[in-house]
Amino acid sequence: MFSTQKIILQKVEKNDAEQYHQWRNDTDVMFSTNPSLDLYSFEETKDFVENVLMDNSSSKSYIIIDRKNEISIGITSLINIDYKNRNAESIIDIGEKEYWGQGYGTEALNLLLNYAFQELNLHRVSLKVFSFNEKAIKLYQKLGFKEEGKSRQSLFRNGQWHDIIHMGMLQDEYISGVKTFDNK
Repeated sequence: MFSTQKIILQKVEKNDAEQYHQWRNDTDVMFSTNPSLDLYSFEETKDFVENVLMDNSSSKSYIIIDRKNEISIGITSLINIDYKNRNAESIIDIGEKEYWGQGYGTEALNLLLNYAFQELNLHRVSLKVFSFNEKAIKLYQKLGFKEEGKSRQSLFRNGQWHDIIHMGMLQDEYISGVKTFDNK
């Protein structure tokens, strides 16, 4: 468990499946993070939580909890962890829309990056972001991610083609520009 004055990151557990299922099937939440926008049965979500988010050696997933209200507001993960080459991909979804744009994603990702670079000793963390998601791009840049390339016109949303931007951060870049939070 990791925390700041604002949030707690708690390891995903089986009982998180119901909450995650609501977020996973909310097209407003997934519009700017999930390429497929498919709807899932509860059994599919439960299986995903248990076999991908919990019992997978190549991922570490955490529920984001608002410390003040003690409610789950989203999820963040390191996925595709490659321990040999010290790389991973990061993802985040703030599932509770009333928490959008209030800095919760920034704090959660900073905690996750601190864990990735300081505890797991990863060399590189990457992510993918849809080109129309300008707020997320600004957040990632603020945290120190750099654009590394793009998959041109690989996402079709609302009748238009969009790029998927690939961003990454190296351990020494994170350490040299580390943001500090009150990690109590």
